[in-house]
Amino acid sequence: MKKALEKFKSLKLVRIMGFNRVVLIGVIILLCLLFQVLSAVLNHGNVFFTYARFSSAMNYGYFIGFLALGVTFVIATGGIDFSIGPVMFCAALVSGYCFNNYGFPMWVALIMCPLIGALFGSVGGFFVAYLHLPSFITSLALMQIAKGVGSIFTKTQNVSWPGSADPGGWYRSLSNLTVGSVNIPTGLIILIVLAIILSIVLNKTRAGRYMICLGANREAVRLSGVDTRRWEMLAYVICGALAGFAAIFYVGCYTTVQPVKGDTFNNEAIAACVMGGTSMAGGLASILGTVIGAFIIAIMQEGILSMGFNIAFQYSLTALILLGAVIADVTSRRRKN
Repeated sequence: MKKALEKFKSLKLVRIMGFNRVVLIGVIILLCLLFQVLSAVLNHGNVFFTYARFSSAMNYGYFIGFLALGVTFVIATGGIDFSIGPVMFCAALVSGYCFNNYGFPMWVALIMCPLIGALFGSVGGFFVAYLHLPSFITSLALMQIAKGVGSIFTKTQNVSWPGSADPGGWYRSLSNLTVGSVNIPTGLIILIVLAIILSIVLNKTRAGRYMICLGANREAVRLSGVDTRRWEMLAYVICGALAGFAAIFYVGCYTTVQPVKGDTFNNEAIAACVMGGTSMAGGLASILGTVIGAFIIAIMQEGILSMGFNIAFQYSLTALILLGAVIADVTSRRRKN
């Protein structure tokens, strides 16, 4: 068994993609097969793997993917950010309210989303990097502030973004573009392109290498003459901007945004990140693994709903997945040490 595993790891494709990523792709395939069988049994022959189910899972995976990509940078530095879900909702609420009530053009409302997210990221990054506050406490405080700002700005009212046929509804084509009778998942294309760019930033640029090194050995980086504060703050700015970017794809798929929401997406994004190979201790990150992890979460959510179970089941499973991923990460680090 051990020899077979070593032989599999030595395959060229496995070495290029990475063993952990290949395993994650295998998990996606197994989940689809499992839900296919269970859906047919529990729903009297109805199958899981249809284009409608696939499209629904993709819609969920888009914004979780953007959130997870952002928090990957923060976790790589050895920090954590629990504000990304509420920041995403705050950006969607404020920019959508400006479009509906103040007559802002749609393109301005869309630009506002990542700018609002980056503003929250800048504040959080400043407190963590320059004032040396714990990222855990800082992000919890920003989470509540984001909820409050979104609720106060919209007067605790839901905000509905325009539909496809409404003025300004063109923004929905960023998530899904319909050409004739064919639905093109443009959100998936944008997510993959952005993931490639972020992978280059994280692994091939000075900024990305410094962020990873901060998580691996902060003191060594500081003693080498690097301004660690600048690069640590940049990680939070990127995380916040991507949370705002995720807001565009959330409203592109679900239209209506409620105040004081978004907490549950924090755990899902972090679970996708850690599941994908990013270490909670910092110093190790995988952008491709994060994207695959996000779609595992999305398929799991769609599969649970397809079997007729309440969404609360997903919260429990996500927590168990996150706990298992952290245990695996800690065990692996202990073995290496």
